Order: sequence, then C-alpha cells, then structure tokens
Amino acid sequence: MKRRTVLAGIAGTAAAGFAAPSQAQQDPFGSKELIAAAEKEGSMTFYTADFAETQQEVIKEFNKRFPKIKVAMVRAPGGQLIQRIKTEAAAGKLAADVVNHSDRGLMLEMADLFQDYAPPNAADYRPDALVSPKLWPSATLGWAIAYNTQLVKNPPKTWMDLLKPEYKDKQIGQVIGPSGGTTWTRIMFERQVLGEDYWKKQAALGISLYPSGAPCSDALVRGEISIAPLLYNIIYTKIADGAPAEAIFAPEGVPIVPYADGVTKTSKSPNAAKLFMNWRLSKEGQTFMINKLGNITSLKEPPAYPKGWDPKTVKVWVPKFEEFDKLRATWIEEWNKTYGYRQ
Repeated sequence: MKRRTVLAGIAGTAAAGFAAPSQAQQDPFGSKELIAAAEKEGSMTFYTADFAETQQEVIKEFNKRFPKIKVAMVRAPGGQLIQRIKTEAAAGKLAADVVNHSDRGLMLEMADLFQDYAPPNAADYRPDALVSPKLWPSATLGWAIAYNTQLVKNPPKTWMDLLKPEYKDKQIGQVIGPSGGTTWTRIMFERQVLGEDYWKKQAALGISLYPSGAPCSDALVRGEISIAPLLYNIIYTKIADGAPAEAIFAPEGVPIVPYADGVTKTSKSPNAAKLFMNWRLSKEGQTFMINKLGNITSLKEPPAYPKGWDPKTVKVWVPKFEEFDKLRATWIEEWNKTYGYRQ
C-alpha cells in the first residue's frame, strides 16, 4: 500500500472515531473469549528496539494481570531490528508476534507485515500519534532537559537557555542527530519551534556529542557534562536511584516520540499478541509506564503525569509525519555539518 493511501486511511479512521464500540471493547483488555484464547496459547514472542531492562519491567507488570502468558523478548538496536524483521519476513520466517519500535517511518514502510488491529480504547488515542491503523503507540517518550545538581547552580529553565554563553566549552552534551527517530524528533523540534539558527548558535558553544542516550546520561551523572537534552525515561530511572540529577520539561514544548507497535500477520499466538498490546495501550498499562518508567503517553487524556509536568503550562509537540519523513535526510545532513559530526 502506498504511503498516501495509508495516511488517507488514518485520517478517515480518526474522523470516524475508530468505529463504534463492540462487545469486546467494553473490557479494557479485550473480550473474555480473547483472554481465554490468549491464555490457551500461553506464550508469545516480542521484538523490541527499546531498552531491555525497561521492557522487562513492562512484561513483569503484564504478567501480574495475565500470569499464564509467557513473553519471550528479543531486543536489538533500531536499525538492526528492522533488518532482522525484513530478513526473516523475506524468508517466510518472521518469528515475532508483536514488534515495538520507535521509528514510525521505518515501521510504516513495513506496514503490510502487520495485521489489522485496534485496541479496545482506540478512540482515546491522539490521531497525530498514528501513522497506520495497524500500528499503535503503546510506548511514547518525551524530551526533557536534564542537569547535574552538583555542578549546575543556575539550571536551565527553557530550551533557549541552552544557548547561554555560561554553558559553553562542552558543558552541554547531546545525542547525535542521526542516532534514530527519537533524536530526529528533537532536532526537528529545535529547528521548527526554536528557530532556524538554533543549531548554529548552540553548536558555537562547543557541544559534547554522544552516540545514544545511555552514554550521554551516564556522562551527565558522572559529571563529565553538566547539562543534556535527554529522553525523560532515560534520566528518570537514574534520578529515582539517587543520582545527582534533575530534569525539567521546558515551556516551549515537549517533543514526544510515539512508537509504532503492531501484531504481525505471521503471529503464531495472535490472541496473546493482541492481549499484550491491549494491556500496554490500556489506561492501566499507560499509567504504569508513566509512573514507573518515566514515559509520556499518546492518550488524549493522560491518566498520570511525570514529576514536574504541569498540564496547564507544558505543551506537547508531535512532528507532522509527512514532514518527519520528507525532511529527515536533508536536515540531518545539515545538522551534521553544523555540529561538525562525521558519520
């Protein structure tokens, strides 16, 4: 299916409210028949590009509600996971029942590998977080500004504060633009919301660059850098463990990254897969991921908020998917030149 057709289908589905509620949709996790069939299958395979530790916590919580279903997790970095899926699918051996990935563009390119699926609470989700009726944001991450509390006496309060000369000479660290869909979302926000010269002004301060969020957050905690834009869930767990760090949600906006998760057509445990997705997308699942993992949510009405999130002042920013897809290669190349990064 061509991308134009897919996007048109999303718009039509959103306008129709994702269809009228059925008997199955009266239960937050699915019908009694679905649950019984899922428990009979007893197991499923889950492919994810997210942190293994994070998803293990989600699986443990799911099993508190549905202990009869064993979830086998396969974790790989984003690009490697996409390649694995394509290779297995081409050989007719795609083993995943559910795929969880942060890059909606890459997942959309493979939309024909996934079943038609919608959770019981489909109408409760933001239409701008969806790229296909088959793919759903069971995880949503958000960007915050983190800082080391032992080193920073005048912490930043806004994104524009990250242009202050007082933070020059590699005090600020950040993840490289080409690292993946999450960082591309952040740099797209910087250019579209903070100004076309934002990158140039910040790069002039001298920025420490990191390949991903994990080493960047580790460097912040160790004091090798003082400040860093980070996905909130990455720094949240360190703060909860007592690290000398804090994070704020800036008033100009919080770029959010809705994942794209789906149930594969080749699923050997389609009922368990749908139940797993239903739980992850439910109010219960989303509340757990917000409170315990530092996630955000793509629900229109969030069931909870992260620490420091004031819904009266914090604005969520979601990239327009057409621009997210179209501008990516050109803008990342410009970002690389501006920050002096060579791949």
